[in-house]
Amino acid sequence: MATLDINGVRKAYGKHEVLKEVNISVGDGEFLVLLGPSGCGKSTLLNIIAGLEDITGGEVLIGGRVVNDLPPKDRDIAMVFQSYALYPTMTVRQNIEFGMKIRGIAAEERAKATEAAAEMLQMTGLLNRKPSQLSGGQRQRVAMGRAIVRHPELFLFDEPLSNLDAKLRVDMRTEIKRLHQRLGATIVYVTHDQIEAMTLATKVAVMKDGIVQHFGPPQEVYDRPANTYVARFVGSPAMNIIPGRLNVSGGQASVAFDTPLGEARVTDVTVSSETAERFGGRDVLVGIRPEHFSHDTAGGVPVSVDVVEPTGPDTLVIFSAGGTEVVARLEPMDIVVGAQTRFGVKAEKVVLFDPQTETRLD
Repeated sequence: MATLDINGVRKAYGKHEVLKEVNISVGDGEFLVLLGPSGCGKSTLLNIIAGLEDITGGEVLIGGRVVNDLPPKDRDIAMVFQSYALYPTMTVRQNIEFGMKIRGIAAEERAKATEAAAEMLQMTGLLNRKPSQLSGGQRQRVAMGRAIVRHPELFLFDEPLSNLDAKLRVDMRTEIKRLHQRLGATIVYVTHDQIEAMTLATKVAVMKDGIVQHFGPPQEVYDRPANTYVARFVGSPAMNIIPGRLNVSGGQASVAFDTPLGEARVTDVTVSSETAERFGGRDVLVGIRPEHFSHDTAGGVPVSVDVVEPTGPDTLVIFSAGGTEVVARLEPMDIVVGAQTRFGVKAEKVVLFDPQTETRLD
């Protein structure tokens, strides 16, 4: 396997720049997810890594080797597409073997590699079937098997699960996780699904308008998002962003924001001395994940319940604070629309953002 380094990569079509100074480094055996909405540049970046798109500026290195001018066949990569791209007249075995056959690998070696890949992907009983006789999940396994037998330095996945139904996506997500664990492979995976990113990745690059907004481990991206865009994009329901004020007194920091029932105050918020000095007594944006609320009638945020959404394992309660809609995820509970109560907040989990730049403070 190999490292991947993307240094100052730019891509423009005429005057329209779709990638702007992208910098990402991935270690040997890591799983990188490029995450973002349609049009953010993630698939373009994957195609540049694969050699399917020319580069406007910067460098791409695979295993320490600059590959800017190398054709795809010389980059030692394997790609799994959103569409399965299987040969309909060939059996599963023939589809998996085809690339090896083209490269002149002996029949005995091809058979051995195919059997090993089929066993890994639980397809041993499907090798003599045609693609038309397979489910969507089985076809995606065949596409993965065809990639595995190449033993590439780098696996590239371009939204491989988007054509599958919800249950199959969960099953195939598990298969890809197992594949990464067994092979120790270096993988770059494109998706717009933040659940896929959180469950699969060792590193996530959240993209918007051709710019990497946050690059880091998935838990860091979730807990300490670089800006309000990342905070809202990663998480379901998204992080609540509430206009408020930072107060600092006697070395203790708290945040306050308005609700229809009066002022809410969250005490013992952790801030750096620099943030306390710059923003003490000033407006900030207060980030609170829905699950960091609790039902606490003794204190916390005064709430007038607007909407209640029971989901089974938890209850979503929607209310207003700071002039914006706020979602709290609580344990299953009986609460009615119009009820007035109080919610506690885990102060240590509160994230503050600059209201001007919308970047995270501290």
